[in-house]
Amino acid sequence: MQRYFIYLSYDGAAYHGWQIQPNGVSVQECLMRALSTLLRREVEVTGAGRTDAGVHASLMVAHFDADGMVDTALLADKLNRLLPPDISVSRVRPVRPDAHARFGATSRMYRYYVTTAKSPFLRQYRCRLFHTPDFDRMNEAAATLFDYTDFTSFSKLHTDVKTNNCRIMHAAWTQADEETWVFTIRADRFLRNMVRAIVGTLLDVGRGKLSVEEFRRIIEQKDRCRAGTSAPGHALFLADVTYPEEIFLNEDCLNEE
Repeated sequence: MQRYFIYLSYDGAAYHGWQIQPNGVSVQECLMRALSTLLRREVEVTGAGRTDAGVHASLMVAHFDADGMVDTALLADKLNRLLPPDISVSRVRPVRPDAHARFGATSRMYRYYVTTAKSPFLRQYRCRLFHTPDFDRMNEAAATLFDYTDFTSFSKLHTDVKTNNCRIMHAAWTQADEETWVFTIRADRFLRNMVRAIVGTLLDVGRGKLSVEEFRRIIEQKDRCRAGTSAPGHALFLADVTYPEEIFLNEDCLNEE
């Protein structure tokens, strides 16, 4: 049995999130169906995370097991032919048998896009703001995230996780163009709905509804009801997932065996 990582991207607009759902189509379901067709057996796929309904991924990683060695370039090509137009596979890589797409990740990065202009072409991928918030103050508030590890205040209620602790490595707003700003956040793990809750609360800071100190107190209170409304999912992208380099196998050496 050989384990592989699949690197893929998707437009989440048509899906009920990454994870298989009883009441709607998911990205995981589409990928499992395509792999099962190509490998001619039932294939289980495990993703690096669980993006919510409507959320996109410019880079998602998932793992699956094959009965033996496969031609990774050919498999990626065949997957792209089978998968719908809004899901694309960029790479398939062999990894160690104990490598895990979710538990083996050392960091994940999300990007959230807001715009102050109306755009008929980007409306599916940007959150429209009708007034320009104070991004300097929002960055001041975002910097306080580094002082904490318990982010219960930004977690969806009644989840099945054992801890709400996360280590945030980067969190900042940057200007992409005259009308577009991007919030980039990297952490070792994220809670359900965490990024959208942080963005929504930071926007309250930028609009003057909250001070930086009040934002800090919201974190310390560990109460989701104290934080702001979650920002819409359509402007959120999972942008990167990192792993220790030693989990990857040299494909040329494997082919020579």
